Amino acid sequence: MSASLPATASPWFDTPQRFGRITRWLHWGMALLFAWQFVGMGLRLALGRTPLVSFFVGTHASVGLLLLILVLLRGAWGLANRARRPSHGDSLLGRAARLGHAALYLLMFVVPALALVRLYGSGRAFAWFNTVPLFAASPKDEALIAPAALLHGPLAWLLLALVAGHVGMVLLHRWLWRDGVAERMIGRVR
Repeated sequence: MSASLPATASPWFDTPQRFGRITRWLHWGMALLFAWQFVGMGLRLALGRTPLVSFFVGTHASVGLLLLILVLLRGAWGLANRARRPSHGDSLLGRAARLGHAALYLLMFVVPALALVRLYGSGRAFAWFNTVPLFAASPKDEALIAPAALLHGPLAWLLLALVAGHVGMVLLHRWLWRDGVAERMIGRVR
């Protein structure tokens, strides 16, 4: 346990100085899964249908559902730790950070939820990671497919743009401003 934390603080829980292990594991685990999703779709756009692309894209729906579950867990965990978490502050930058994080969370939920609705509407059976059957084949429902098909891709790329902005702000905090904000999620405390 870090000397800068109160004796009662657990490294698992968030504190006003840093995010705890559970928050960090959820954050970085989801970051890796989103990277998997975006690399796969980027390769699909760049290369078309190839064995390499199939390797990534073949897990896209299952990883998307996993991300949907994780974002719900992460949101619940964040609400449970809300009073202990590091503050964004009340400055304009702090308010922008809160809005940016809210937009990230919203899109992290909406994008995979839309894909799940589209998949259900397609009438195809879906087994999570080819092991856990979630729904059987059924008649196609265009009313479910159309809106989800229209919005899933563009909102996913908007999510990627927000993630790029998030990473850009982390780099500013870490290397230009050197204010310790990035270390709260990286895990080091000044």
